[in-house]
Parts: sequence; structure tokens; C-alpha cells
Amino acid sequence: MDGNGRWAKRRMMPRSVGHTRGAKNVEVICEAAYDLGIKYLTVYAFSTENWSRPADEVKTLMKLFSRYLKSYRKKAMANNMRVRIIGDRTGLSEEMNEDIRRVEEETAGNTGLQFQIAINYGGRDEILRAVRRLKGTPAAWTIDDISRLLDTGGIPDPDLIIRPGGEYRLSNFLIWQSAYAEFYFTDVLWPDFSPEELKHAVTFYAGRDRRYGGV
Repeated sequence: MDGNGRWAKRRMMPRSVGHTRGAKNVEVICEAAYDLGIKYLTVYAFSTENWSRPADEVKTLMKLFSRYLKSYRKKAMANNMRVRIIGDRTGLSEEMNEDIRRVEEETAGNTGLQFQIAINYGGRDEILRAVRRLKGTPAAWTIDDISRLLDTGGIPDPDLIIRPGGEYRLSNFLIWQSAYAEFYFTDVLWPDFSPEELKHAVTFYAGRDRRYGGV
């Protein structure tokens, strides 16, 4: 969800305003994704590298995440949406871990949109944590063994990765899972990423010929 800070800066507002606006847009896009028949949606909220940002901004983001998780439980239940958090939770506060536990437990049985939020997430870190949990000799390890132990274990690999904000890189997001994903890049900043823009991305995806190495 790239471009929150730049969105605010262009309007002569604090970066925190952009993050708040971006958080509100998540609900809009979740609804739009469900209406389009999308079953799984994962958003990149905070990376393992984002800790290097100014301390005040990190503190604001963490408060925003905590407030968002508390308020989103009721909305998720009302809309039959399951919420899961991916990322290294050991780096998060006890309060946030409790918020995560509650939203995951309360929405576990929901069968609508399967919504994942990546917080303190990094693709390399995720793979490292998965490998450290592997048992047996390395010669016996399989791709499925590693996939099963990733934060996204049990969740299908993404078909489409959308990168707003004008950047053309993965930024350490789902690097294992995106091996055969299609990519859609747009200059639109996340707070302005609309349901119509999501439709454009899905239309682009529908026109792709996915051969998975075949012919």
C-alpha cells in the first residue's frame, strides 16, 4: 500500500494523515475485491525495513494498526471476512499481539473474503524463519515443506501482485510465493487507489497467458 506519505505531502499535510487515509481505503478495496469475486487479498502494511523510519512515524503507525485491528473485528464479523496477520510477531508489542490473537480467533470460522495483513513482514525474514523450523536432513527437504512453514501456509500463492505508487519492485513482499504471479504497476498512490483501479488490474490479469514454464 505505497504512497501514503507522498499523498499527504502533496496536500501539505503530515504523513500521519496519509497513513490514516490509506487505512480507510483498505475497507473500500476489501469490499471491491469481494464484489469482484476475489477470494484472497493480502495487503503489505509494514515491512521489516520500515523500522528505520523516524521514530514518531513508526509510533503513529503502530497506534494506527492497533486501533484498526480493534475496530475491524466487528466489521469483519458482520461481513463474514476472515482476518489473518503475517509477519514476525515477536517484534510487536504485547497489546498488538493480543489484538491480533482476538481478531484471528473471532474471524477464524468466516468463509467470505480471506484477508491477510502483513505487519513486520519481510519475504527474506519469512523464509529464514520457515527454514529454521524445518526438521530432518536438508537433503530430505522439499519445496512443499518450506511452503507449509511460511506465514502463508495454507493460503494459495498470489495470482496477481499490485504495486501502486509508481515503484517497480517487490520490496521484499511475498518473494517465495510470487514466483509465478502476474504484476500490475500503477502510478496511483494508495489513498487514491479506487475500486475502478482494482478493476483495471483484474482486467489486465485476465488478459495474461499463464503458462507456468510450459508452452
